Amino acid sequence: MRGFSFAALIAACASLAMFGSHPGYAEDDFYSGKTIQMLIGFSSGGGYDLYGRTLARYLGRHIPGNPQVLPQNMPGAGSLKLVNYLYNVAPKDGTAIGIFAPGIIAEPLLGHGDGTQFDATKFGWLGSVSQEVSVCAFMASTGIASLADMQSKPFVIGASGGGAESDVFSTVLRNMFHMPIRIVTGYPGGTEITLAMQRHEVDGRCGWSWTSLLSRSKAMLTGKEINVALQIALNKDDDPYLLRVPLIMDLTTDPAQRAALKLIVSRQSIARPFATPPGVPVQRLAALRSAFDATMKDPEFLAEARTADLDVRPVAGAAVEALIKEVYASPPEAIKLATEAMQAKP
Repeated sequence: MRGFSFAALIAACASLAMFGSHPGYAEDDFYSGKTIQMLIGFSSGGGYDLYGRTLARYLGRHIPGNPQVLPQNMPGAGSLKLVNYLYNVAPKDGTAIGIFAPGIIAEPLLGHGDGTQFDATKFGWLGSVSQEVSVCAFMASTGIASLADMQSKPFVIGASGGGAESDVFSTVLRNMFHMPIRIVTGYPGGTEITLAMQRHEVDGRCGWSWTSLLSRSKAMLTGKEINVALQIALNKDDDPYLLRVPLIMDLTTDPAQRAALKLIVSRQSIARPFATPPGVPVQRLAALRSAFDATMKDPEFLAEARTADLDVRPVAGAAVEALIKEVYASPPEAIKLATEAMQAKP
């Protein structure tokens, strides 16, 4: 993506957020006594569910009128079901918020438009709680422990499908780097994929959020039940464990492949995005964005996040919005190669 500096964008938006958006007092009356639906695009127990429910416990206290925020799971097709619902059906008055897989928003751009019923540039982006690194991890019993093993030994990956990271990153590794991967889709969420690994239905997961792994399945790592063979992000994570793990961006020096990978992997920069439907009144969206920013600094929220091993490295709503627009303005040659790399094959 030409001229794109997401770090600079985050810094600029953060400086603006310090001054607040000063939403009008009219929002006090609107939200008083109301309930906001916190729609979660995956099943209960996984990383998105944990982030959504944790934010829901604190967001309302920072919204004028202090509405109740009620979590509700809506799994299906890697969170595509929720995204379509949020765009087309959910109320557009600021009483519905969704969290979903960030990769889903680029599906129409990258040739996976079947079933998509939204324009990603029109959502009301509140922000992302974190910037993410994902990994490919395998049950130790499979004997797959390294990148070399991934390149040479056939293996089966569990995935949600529908544009979720678990499906997309595995498909890219198979198509662009010719890894011997068979992908089994249809799992409602990460919890079910992990159970499938433990039952030996599949060998591993790709696109497994590192923070989610640490918060929900750390015992599998410390107990040496799983091996982490690859990390998926634009830059390496500073976690000591991951320093030895190869980065997907280092698998090629070809400029065209690297541009396509950057387009695909940039979703990791907004790992836990929250959005409203399109058409929410500007002043109300500003109030929700201010509340999101304030929650990211709430000492009680941060304390609970630390206890649950949730990574909190927030990205402001304006920065998320800018990234989406930048993605949709990517060079045609990068889009073509990325589309080919993400194309599902029998």
